[in-house]
Amino acid sequence: MLQGNKRFAEGKAEHPWQDKETRNMLTDGQKPDAAVLACADSRVPPEIIFDQGLGDLFTVRTAGQMIDDAVIASLEYAVKKLHVSLLCVLGHGRCGALQMAERELNDLIHAITAEADDSLETADLMDSLDERLAQSDSIVLRQAGISVWQARQAEADCLDDIERVHVAHTIEMLVEHSEIIRQALASEQLMIVGARYQLDTGRVEVLSF
Repeated sequence: MLQGNKRFAEGKAEHPWQDKETRNMLTDGQKPDAAVLACADSRVPPEIIFDQGLGDLFTVRTAGQMIDDAVIASLEYAVKKLHVSLLCVLGHGRCGALQMAERELNDLIHAITAEADDSLETADLMDSLDERLAQSDSIVLRQAGISVWQARQAEADCLDDIERVHVAHTIEMLVEHSEIIRQALASEQLMIVGARYQLDTGRVEVLSF
């Protein structure tokens, strides 16, 4: 996949396995090499940025690569039924979903401080921010908002760093909520990798946590 991304970034994409023969060969089934959970952003199509072809990647895409039951079920299908050995969680630069999460988090913090009568009460209310985020009606706040807050607590609050923190948080949530993924990791049948696509260079940065 990284070799394919290198070709794409250098303007040397080969567009493999996109011919009639490959299409016909895949009519009886699929055996993708990897699953990719990526953002739905129209600028970040995994098959293109990794220069892959038909049948190579099992892709699941949502805004800000946020997860719900359908996302988890789809990835579990890839792991249990298709036996993918790699799961890549792919974030990207200038993510609109995370920018929305920043705005919603700022609005929530403003509302909290407006409730307080003094600085001590403000501090007490801010201590409950994690709980408020987890119980929010907004899925953006519940998933991406908490990533923004975690980044700020680590004093890593530029958008690039928030995007990296969000990829790590997404991986944590997948492992926490999917027994199938946990078992595949424990038996070394699956590896999860976090990555971040850079819009300006076309390069994919592999993240280490």
